[in-house]
Amino acid sequence: MQHRTLPQWRKNLYVLAFGDFVSGTGFSMSLPFLPLFIGQLAHFSRVQLTFYAGLAYAISFISQAIVSPLWGKLADHTGRKPMILRSGFGMCIIGFLCGTVPNIWWLLFWRFLYGCFSGYNSNSQALIASEAPDEFGGKAMGILTTGRVGGQLIGPIIGGIIASVAGYRMTFFVFGAIMLFASLLALFYVHEDFHPLPATDSTQHGSAMKQLEHPGLIVAMFITTMLVMAATKAINPIISLFVQQLMHHHGDVSLVSGIITALPGFATIFAANRLGALGDKVGAGKVLISGLIFCSCVFAATSFVHSVYTLGICRFLIGISDAALLPLTQTIVMLNSPNAVVSRVFSYMQSFQAIGSIIGPMIGSVVAGHFSYATVFMVTAMMAVINLVIVVISFSTKKQSPKGAH
Repeated sequence: MQHRTLPQWRKNLYVLAFGDFVSGTGFSMSLPFLPLFIGQLAHFSRVQLTFYAGLAYAISFISQAIVSPLWGKLADHTGRKPMILRSGFGMCIIGFLCGTVPNIWWLLFWRFLYGCFSGYNSNSQALIASEAPDEFGGKAMGILTTGRVGGQLIGPIIGGIIASVAGYRMTFFVFGAIMLFASLLALFYVHEDFHPLPATDSTQHGSAMKQLEHPGLIVAMFITTMLVMAATKAINPIISLFVQQLMHHHGDVSLVSGIITALPGFATIFAANRLGALGDKVGAGKVLISGLIFCSCVFAATSFVHSVYTLGICRFLIGISDAALLPLTQTIVMLNSPNAVVSRVFSYMQSFQAIGSIIGPMIGSVVAGHFSYATVFMVTAMMAVINLVIVVISFSTKKQSPKGAH
């Protein structure tokens, strides 16, 4: 039968892409109603409610940024599959426990631990990076990105439906159940050909960065992922307010805001595989640089929009640029990281992504509060330009290996 002819790395890819979809779904399921759920835990003032809602969202990224390198180092010793199972089953348990919290403090505690059990995505990337042939690396990273982004898109919709039918707590229980299913799939169907290096090998004890042939290039990719996440998340606090301003406080602002928010994700799903495959053909670096140029232009153009229709077009185009950024940075890291340290390198990248997810909304809120909503997009355009300069310098000052530069 057809499925038996698939190489093992492809079977792993499809199972892990589904797991990335489930983990993305679970994390975003509670986003539409998290402030409402917190409001049920106690009588908070408006200031307290917004503060705790923001803290509950950010605290997972804070712990994720701290522990990701530790899990990555352990993965390079034990293999990536054990770390995937550790993360998957851990998120399953934490998901159930979040549904049982009696007060805000327990919710914050479990959300913090949720971040500590992060690593499903980074170890999925590391496992596939260590097994996929170089000529399919970009497409493989694109498929993983499609799974994660798809989950983040559909999560709020599923969460909203479940919350309206069965209550807020049920969404956490449902996430725990589907994460359990994804973890069991990984347990039985993901097979890793992992051979740990001898304990005396220098790669077991030395810094992962010292094992890299082009550490400057990898650091540039870390900065790229941080700035991409910061630019993407910067508009989260103000998107509905900006839509309200463009609609002159008339019409269904919530519906339009939801559509505008979802458009980049749909575009990324559409384009990630194609741009990843293009990177395999013409070179990941070329596609990445083109994506950064395109991204900076679209962000700058967004600051001049005067209607929700042009805003929607710009947000869709941003989704296409996103498809050319994160998967291609992952591909470059994959092609320039020895298997002995690939988990650590991808865990560092996850930490930088978490930092970007924290500072992005902070920048957006501060800029919007002191200037205007449109100024937020100009600031993100400047971030993309800075990112472009860093990437170009990293490619020009450090000669790439043939497989990294294509």
